[in-house]
Amino acid sequence: MTTAPDRRWAPEDGLRPALSAVRWRLGLVLSLFLLAGLGWWWTADQMRGMDDGPWTDLGGFGWFVLVWLVMMAAMMFPSVAPTVALYARMTRTRSPLSPPAFTAGYLSTWTAAGVVAWLVGAAVRGLPGDVLSWDHGGRALAAGAIVVAGVYQLTPWKNVCLGKCRSPLGFLLGSWRDGPAGGVRMGARLGAWCLGCCWALMLALFALGIMSVVWMAAIAALIAIEKTVPWRAVATYGIAMGLIVLGVLVLVAPDAVPGLTIPGGDGMVM
Repeated sequence: MTTAPDRRWAPEDGLRPALSAVRWRLGLVLSLFLLAGLGWWWTADQMRGMDDGPWTDLGGFGWFVLVWLVMMAAMMFPSVAPTVALYARMTRTRSPLSPPAFTAGYLSTWTAAGVVAWLVGAAVRGLPGDVLSWDHGGRALAAGAIVVAGVYQLTPWKNVCLGKCRSPLGFLLGSWRDGPAGGVRMGARLGAWCLGCCWALMLALFALGIMSVVWMAAIAALIAIEKTVPWRAVATYGIAMGLIVLGVLVLVAPDAVPGLTIPGGDGMVM
């Protein structure tokens, strides 16, 4: 009886697991971008004809929360994808379910923020005097909210929260929890840091028109820029100055703001 000769180790034997892991992480990131693209398509379809400019009515609770959830996936997935990919690399051999759980936890924080936003909006709408009317206090409130978003860019709280979002490895090592349940907790915690980083920009989005795809894309671009570009200080100060100027324009010359729908006017200013 003859036996088959022992197969010697070849370099490609060590490359196969590494290539498989790279393909898996690449597929995960591409999936997040695909979901973001679908989110943009769906929200654009849902928002068609609904932009009433600053302080647009939020509609029914269930409808708004659903649109908000998809909107957050569209706006946030591109900038959070590197963190999810790194987390997937660190957990793949332990639990393949952890990355989806991490993403779900991240979205749960933003969903809770949407619920709070709707409740606040409903409470303000119920106040006497229609304080959000453009011709009453709505114009000044919109301008003030945008200026506040610009000033917040320069605060220590913004700096701390943005640091967490820009340093995924430090965040993951500092808040590590094992298993899918731990993934949900870590994702929710990252979402909380992200919310602390971006709440003022979201306030600016409400002030410009939450149902405007144009301003939704603009705010999403600012979020991606401040979280990914290597020139952090340039991005922070540039965004701050841009928002402050935008807020002043909304107050003194709203017709000069491209893409802004003026409530009660002739539609979007181009």
